[in-house]
Amino acid sequence: MSQSTNAWNEIFGQQGKVFTEPHPDMPRLVKILKDRSAGTTVLDLGSGTGRHVLYLAKQGFSVFGLDNSPEGIRATRQWLAEKGAEADLQLQSMAEELPYGDAFFDAVVSVQVIHHAALATIRGIVKEISRVLKKGGTLLVTVPRLRNQGKAFEKLEPNTYVPLDGPEKGLPHHYFTPEELREVFEGYDIEDIHLDIWDHYCLMASKR
Repeated sequence: MSQSTNAWNEIFGQQGKVFTEPHPDMPRLVKILKDRSAGTTVLDLGSGTGRHVLYLAKQGFSVFGLDNSPEGIRATRQWLAEKGAEADLQLQSMAEELPYGDAFFDAVVSVQVIHHAALATIRGIVKEISRVLKKGGTLLVTVPRLRNQGKAFEKLEPNTYVPLDGPEKGLPHHYFTPEELREVFEGYDIEDIHLDIWDHYCLMASKR
């Protein structure tokens, strides 16, 4: 995943936070979690510069963020300090074994992150998500939908393309269909899959 580190680390280093507002489905997730009686631990997998880490921490949750961009982790720490919030941050690739115990989290959030890999790697990431998520835990994931690719992409495998130029040059992008999303997350009860305002699939589900 070194390409991912180089691509987004450079973007964050040059452009700063890039993303500042939480995903529109985040309040829905918060409502689900606050309706529970137990305390809630949340993992933001691919936390970037911290927009969801900060948002969830300010909602009173115990938040963990993992990202493979040093610039992203640095910006998140700074943002948390500025807002008087706290979170546990980890610099690591999502493709490696996650540094958390089995059934540790009540919820896992991953917005526009897990698609940055070939499908076999994505399946491994989902397996790790399932390992660290409690039974009945909530999952919120967004991924890009399958669409026609331009000439500036190289096809790596079915539905997986690598940009040949631009800020994400060399970084794989896997494009999903709803059917493939349901298959990859077969161990979950899927509440719904819908297109968000950026035309990305948003999956809300609970672990069986």
